[in-house]
Amino acid sequence: MAADVKFSTTLGIFGNQSDRWCNSGYKMDKSVEELFEAASKVEELDGVELFGTWHINETNVDTIKTLVKKYNFGVSTLIVDLFVNPKYGSGSLASSDSKIRKDAIADIKKYMDIAPKLNCNILDIWLGQDGYDYPFQADYLKAWKYLFDGFSECADHNKKVKLSIEYKIREPRNHCYLADVGKTLAMLERLGQDNLGVTMDVGHGFFAYESVAESIALCKIYGNRLFHMHFNDNYGFADDDLMVGAFHMQDYLELLYWLKKTGYKGWFSLDQFPYRDDGIGACRESIRMLKALLKALESVDYKEIEKVIARGDATKSIALIRKIIFKE
Repeated sequence: MAADVKFSTTLGIFGNQSDRWCNSGYKMDKSVEELFEAASKVEELDGVELFGTWHINETNVDTIKTLVKKYNFGVSTLIVDLFVNPKYGSGSLASSDSKIRKDAIADIKKYMDIAPKLNCNILDIWLGQDGYDYPFQADYLKAWKYLFDGFSECADHNKKVKLSIEYKIREPRNHCYLADVGKTLAMLERLGQDNLGVTMDVGHGFFAYESVAESIALCKIYGNRLFHMHFNDNYGFADDDLMVGAFHMQDYLELLYWLKKTGYKGWFSLDQFPYRDDGIGACRESIRMLKALLKALESVDYKEIEKVIARGDATKSIALIRKIIFKE
């Protein structure tokens, strides 16, 4: 599997990143071309994700095409800004304001039109501001209807462009509507449109106390809905967006096995925030960790893994993990 994997990253990993404590960010700002140049220093990198309004918009498509060609990258996905723009601070597709909902739909359609010009067929949709913070703050029936209607309209706009929904249990809202794999797949099952699917952010899964491996399997069960992967790591209490394998190495082994088992063919993309650390180094080491984990998995016959799973014996499972990692 390792030989067939294409690695990408959000372009912002190489730039200045701010948090609630340091609004100016911890590094110097970079131009879009400087970000591409930094990305080119990661030898294993095949592609980049571009953030709408930060990196790509309707006025600079030709410039971005030139940079993509110059640095020999693919564009794995475009991320639609439905969460940084203050206009969407109280919601986008699920907003109670019809004008805001129309604007959000228009933004998605705009990037659906831009994506093919960059040989990209996936948009990443994260509705971080669509949710609520207090009891009696939200009309759940109306909000979910707005989500159904908005996604359905966007999916119909261009069937050749996939809309990949990135769920997250909380943050920036205390409750996000698309909070977990179950809610997301339930909505997709209701809508039944082939170009609607899931971006599995591994850290979001850990944060939600999901077994990411099981979530991958569920996406397979519900019609091959896994469109895109975001790799990072955290302590399990927040969406830290740290380097791959820092804390959940065993979980990573299992989820990588299930990506192979379920036939995932999409990008392996990084979504990380090395606020104080070297972005090039963070990107490089995360990709090398993924490659090492894939290589370790491939050192064991997958039929042996299937037999261990079939037995359901925890001692055999731990012995398998020891064998994969330490070659004992």
